[in-house]
Amino acid sequence: MVRGKTQMKRIENATSRQVTFSKRRSGLLKKAFELSVLCEAEVALIIFSPRGKLYEFASSSMLETIERYRRHTRSAQPVPRTDEQNMQNLKLETASLMKKIELLEASKRALLGEGLGSCSLEELQQIEQQLEKSVNTVRSKKSQVYNEQIEQLKEKEKVLLAENARLTEQYGSQPQPATNEQRENQSYAESSPSSDVETELFIGLHRSSLR
Repeated sequence: MVRGKTQMKRIENATSRQVTFSKRRSGLLKKAFELSVLCEAEVALIIFSPRGKLYEFASSSMLETIERYRRHTRSAQPVPRTDEQNMQNLKLETASLMKKIELLEASKRALLGEGLGSCSLEELQQIEQQLEKSVNTVRSKKSQVYNEQIEQLKEKEKVLLAENARLTEQYGSQPQPATNEQRENQSYAESSPSSDVETELFIGLHRSSLR
């Protein structure tokens, strides 16, 4: 019967966690020492406790072992590509971009109705479908803009009607001030002769002179 592996997890109890840390730390330091003696291995071990306390073991010099590790990691990194390889890759990328630009320019001319002499029937149909799709997109956007403008005008109309109703309610019952023309007509009527005064026009000698 094969026993299943016990899943390791953090010890919740702080006291038990500290006891386990002390035991495992001592055992790990002991194993590192034994490995360096029995196998003549260069061993460096660094441990920080949960509170930040440092525990370490080095079979020779800790700093020398760390520097040796750094030299090893640098030498294990992939060798950078030479300038010639970089130039070759740049040429390939440039050629690929130029090809894409040529295709885009040809597609642009075809959409403008230029250079269609070498196009096949299938290519012309594709161009036609693309143009129809573009026209439908433009019409849809134009309709959307129209609807938005209409809604804005309706909102402005509501505001103006509300303002007009407010002004009518505020000033509608008060007498309106006379205009300049009305004031001039009134002044002229006051300065003119009264309508009950008789006026006659005589031609020739006055009646009093004939007596």
